[in-house]
Amino acid sequence: MSVVVIGLNHRTAPLDLLERMTIDTARQPKALADLVSRSHLGEAVVLSTCNRTEVYAVAEKFHPGFSDVRDFLAEQSFLAPEDFSDHLYVHHDDAAAAHLFKVAAGLDSAVLGEHEVLGQVRTAWEVARSEGAAGARLNLLFRHALEVGKRIRTETAIGEGIASASAAAVALAAHHMAGWLTPAETTGASPLPPTGAPECAAPAPRLDHGLAGARVLVVGAGEMGEGLVVALAEAGASEVAVANRTPAHAEALAARVDGRALPLSELRGALADVDLLLTSTGAQTAILEHADLEEVLAARGGRPLLIIDIAVPRDVDPSAAALPGVTLLDMDDLRRFIERGLAGRRQEAERAAALVDEELDRYLVVAEARLAAPLVAALRDRAEGVRTTELARAAGRLGGLDARQRAAVEALTRGIVAKLLHEPTVRVKDAAGTPRGDRLAQTLRELFDL
Repeated sequence: MSVVVIGLNHRTAPLDLLERMTIDTARQPKALADLVSRSHLGEAVVLSTCNRTEVYAVAEKFHPGFSDVRDFLAEQSFLAPEDFSDHLYVHHDDAAAAHLFKVAAGLDSAVLGEHEVLGQVRTAWEVARSEGAAGARLNLLFRHALEVGKRIRTETAIGEGIASASAAAVALAAHHMAGWLTPAETTGASPLPPTGAPECAAPAPRLDHGLAGARVLVVGAGEMGEGLVVALAEAGASEVAVANRTPAHAEALAARVDGRALPLSELRGALADVDLLLTSTGAQTAILEHADLEEVLAARGGRPLLIIDIAVPRDVDPSAAALPGVTLLDMDDLRRFIERGLAGRRQEAERAAALVDEELDRYLVVAEARLAAPLVAALRDRAEGVRTTELARAAGRLGGLDARQRAAVEALTRGIVAKLLHEPTVRVKDAAGTPRGDRLAQTLRELFDL
């Protein structure tokens, strides 16, 4: 049996494919039940974020297990396997553990060292545990991954500065609104005119200090939305409004920055007055279509609107980027922006990678001992059962022995069993967690009917 991870992320797949693969928290219980019901899979955890969708599983055999996960992803995304198989990565056993540790450490994120992913790993594991999909193997792996993530952030400075997608999105907005970047620098597209409007339109106010004085609307009050609002307050945005499907969540979040809350039904009306829209909902379909923004632009009097959509799937219809006066940026643009500022954190990433290697070694020692222990215990129990049964059968022939002689027979038989089992148990412990160890373990199970 192997621990495998099969998935795709921002490095291996385009954004439109990542959108199709997303499995939000509400769908995960059913998805987990589906996975563990498949023929070749035991335990399972699903980690699905704006940057990745990954399935961690315990597979009885690697290739059939891979097929089970691939078919699961095809059914979830309504795509044929050949439409995404080339974008998948697959790791098993030691490499699967190393991959998860890098994810938890923020080393595999679009924002190097981001802290949000550690909470996402924890949530994915908690959901799997609550649904009974995570057992001893994955519980051990994910518990250690959380320890790795915490250690990296404690012992390195990799999380200093911009260490989350939400903080990076606010920084990207500040750069655009201060005129430090043009859309062409971030996206490679042709830059829009300064106002994006006809010459007769009133000019937009220039925000030379980034977000100072900006009127901002945040859509989404989850973990990402919270990060956006906090970062906006730190950046000096003068007015922050929060819209969310659940009004109480919007009100609680807006109150933290003396902002205002509004229902999603008032979204289009509110867009007539803001300078910046940031979206991060968990909606599975767009909440703002091309036609919605056409109506909004008509009410804005030619003032440009910057939209940064960091939701996956996207909240805003991508075709709205063609509207005059609209600058629409998404996760792909955010990743390119982040890449420009990574140089200062490369050294910390090297330190973090060294710690991950150290933690992987520690995990493998613990995992090997844990994996071998139940089998060794079962083998010793079987041998002890045989020993005591045979002594019971010989009780009539041993009736003339005194207490000291009986103790000698007991010690002798125990010693014989211990010597016979010593070499098999040492070998299976030493090889635990490796393909050879799996073969030895399977042989012992078959030979001794364990």
